[in-house]
Amino acid sequence: MNFSGLIVGVAVFLIIGICHPITIKMEYYWGKRSWLVFCAAGVIFTVASILVDGMILSTILGAAAFSCFWGIHEIISQEVRVLRGWFPENPARHEYYERRRAELGDAILKSHPSHKHLKEKLGK
Repeated sequence: MNFSGLIVGVAVFLIIGICHPITIKMEYYWGKRSWLVFCAAGVIFTVASILVDGMILSTILGAAAFSCFWGIHEIISQEVRVLRGWFPENPARHEYYERRRAELGDAILKSHPSHKHLKEKLGK
């Protein structure tokens, strides 16, 4: 019996499950510029994946690397979700969010047709 695929699958499931709340918290506390942490972690996991001899561990490290790289996209998307009011904003960063809303204007609402309720809510 070969459990390699099952082990990798469980590991990837856990990695993705851990990265999601980390992304939300990092944007809340440090904002969009926290993408640098995900980038650094992705590079470290990539190098480790290349240097490790075992196939299973190398695969898991590679999956962690690309989950971190995907986290960069999610950090940026999370800021947009906060600007739309889908997630709570950090009160200590309220001025930043207000400035970003003023800069983006209606652009934060135009990204998807199903956001009509947001336009109505904001009176736009």
